[in-house]
Amino acid sequence: MGYPDRPGWLRYIQRTPYSDGVLYGSPTVENVGKPTIIEITAYNRRTFETARHNLIINIMSTEDLFLPYQAEFFIKNMNVEEMLASEILGDFLGAVKNVWQPDKLNAINITSALDRGGRVPLPINDMKEGVYVTVGADASFSSCLREVKNPQNQLRCSQEMEPLISCDKKFRAQFHIDWCKISLVDKTKEVSVSPKVMPREGILPDGGEYKPPSDTVKSRDYYSDFLLTLAVPSAVALVLFIILGYIMCCRREGIIQLVHHSAIQKSTKDLRDMSKNREIAWPLSTLPVFHPVTGEIVTPLHPDSYDNTSMPLMQTQQNLPHQTRIPQQQTTGKWYP
Repeated sequence: MGYPDRPGWLRYIQRTPYSDGVLYGSPTVENVGKPTIIEITAYNRRTFETARHNLIINIMSTEDLFLPYQAEFFIKNMNVEEMLASEILGDFLGAVKNVWQPDKLNAINITSALDRGGRVPLPINDMKEGVYVTVGADASFSSCLREVKNPQNQLRCSQEMEPLISCDKKFRAQFHIDWCKISLVDKTKEVSVSPKVMPREGILPDGGEYKPPSDTVKSRDYYSDFLLTLAVPSAVALVLFIILGYIMCCRREGIIQLVHHSAIQKSTKDLRDMSKNREIAWPLSTLPVFHPVTGEIVTPLHPDSYDNTSMPLMQTQQNLPHQTRIPQQQTTGKWYP
C-alpha cells in the first residue's frame, strides 16, 4: 500500500488465470518491526464485481530461534508453488529431519530456480522448473550430508555425474535432489569482517572530513575572453570581405570582354550598311521568277522592294542585267520528242 509495486523480498506467482495465486518470500533484517500492508484487488470474471482486501504482514525478529547450521537443497521435480503447499513442505522437512536429526528444524527460504538464473523447461515429459529450499537447524551436519564434500563425489560432479550419497534413497521416493548443488553453511564459523576501504581518488582517508568551498567566490574578468571569442573572428571575416571585394570590383575581366563584344557588333553593322550600297546583282536563288499564285513569269524587282521570305528560291537567268551567261555543253545523240 502506498507504493507502485510489492516489496523487494515478496514474490507473487500464478500459473494460469484460474489457478491459485501464491505470495511468498523471506524478509531481511532491515524489514524487522515494519508492518507490510499488501493491498489486494480482485474482480469476478463473470459478474465483474470488484473486491479489495488488505493483507497485513508483521515481521518479527528470529533471535530466539537462531539456527546456525543451514543447508540449501535443489529439488528438480518441483515447482515453487507445489513446494509451498503445507503437505509437500512438511514431507520434505520430515525427510531432512530423519537424515539430519536435529532438535530444531525449520525452512528458512524457498526460491524458484528461475529467480536464480535457471531456464524455463521445455513443455515435455512434465518437466519442472526446480526449487531451492534452505533449511536451518541447531545441530551440526550429519555424515550423510557431508558426503557431498568428499573428493570422489566432487570429481563425479565435475564430470556431470550423479554423486553417491547413502541417504539419497530416503528422498528419492518423492523428491529428486541435485546433490551437486547442495550448499552447507556453518554460521558459527563465520566471522564478520568489515571490508577495508583503500583510500583512492574520490574516497577520503580514514578520519577525514569534507570541507566545502567558501561562500565568497572570487570575481573573474571576462573581457579578455570576450575579445578572444568575438574580436578575432570578426577581424578574420573583415579581411576576407576586403579580399573578396577587391577581386570582384577591381579585377573584373568582364569589362574588357564587353568592350570587345561591342566593337565587334559595331564593325558588323558597318559591313552590313556598306554591302547594301554595292551595285551588283543579287544571287539568282534570291530573286523571284514565277508568281506564287498564277505561275506566270514576273519581272525581277529591286532587292530592297520585296520580301524574300515569301518568294521561291528558283528563278530563271534570262534578261537579267549584270549577269554572265554560262555556255552549256551540247550533247550528241538522238533527240526524242
